[in-house]
Amino acid sequence: MSSTTALPTRVGVLGGGRMGAGIAHAFLINGCEVLVVERDDDSAAAARERVESAVAKSVERGLAGTVEGIASRLTVSTDYADFADRELVVEAVPEIWDLKVSSLQGVEKHLADGAVLASNTSSLSMTGLAAELARPQDFIGLHFFNPVPASTLIEVVIAQQSRPELVGTAKGWVEALGKTAVVVNDAPGFASSRLGVAIALEAMRMVEEGVASAEDIDNAMVLGYKHPTGPLRTTDIVGLDVRLGIAEYLAETLGERFAPPQILREKVARGELGRKTGKGFFDWA
Repeated sequence: MSSTTALPTRVGVLGGGRMGAGIAHAFLINGCEVLVVERDDDSAAAARERVESAVAKSVERGLAGTVEGIASRLTVSTDYADFADRELVVEAVPEIWDLKVSSLQGVEKHLADGAVLASNTSSLSMTGLAAELARPQDFIGLHFFNPVPASTLIEVVIAQQSRPELVGTAKGWVEALGKTAVVVNDAPGFASSRLGVAIALEAMRMVEEGVASAEDIDNAMVLGYKHPTGPLRTTDIVGLDVRLGIAEYLAETLGERFAPPQILREKVARGELGRKTGKGFFDWA
């Protein structure tokens, strides 16, 4: 896929968990020099391992180049100051408002003039986050989807303060990554999370009410509506704790129709968070 907008040469990613590693991988395999910053040395080492593992899988599937050659463009660090030479930094920390704000502010103060700061938030207000920054005009949402290597969608979310030309630039970057951009104005849950969570919450209520099993509910959506993955299995992949946080935020901003069902609260309280813990609505062990 061709693009009139070249990717930045130097890209930063704040947070090297599943999403951050996936974002780093996407830029890395497209020729960028990628810096991942984590909170401590152990987390940084784990982030490197995640990214290099994803690169190895891409090479196994036919990506040109060697793991060593591609990984040579990857740097991991624990110092925000290392973002100083980055043209774009994507924040990928957990969906906690205060953590997002402090993380974005911590990155921004090290960025050069004109560098773009993006958030991978799946639901929080971009306009509200922008209001906490010194240069909100250089801030935009780039909402990647899990798993990043397999997903072809990136949601470009426009804060009220985002400079207009940044939208076109961001769309060009998405195209250069070989993915498709959906542009949305800032609203709770944007387009994807709002619709995805609405379906998932209703599926949970159906399990709670004994309408059908989780497997049969998912099969109904996969076979009947051609969803690649059912809403409950998707919830397990995303993480039940993540879905709960988004649902609580949407209920607060959009109303009771997004109120989390009790079954979701109980599973999270028991530590049944989905694939990452081995059990959610399905057994991943």
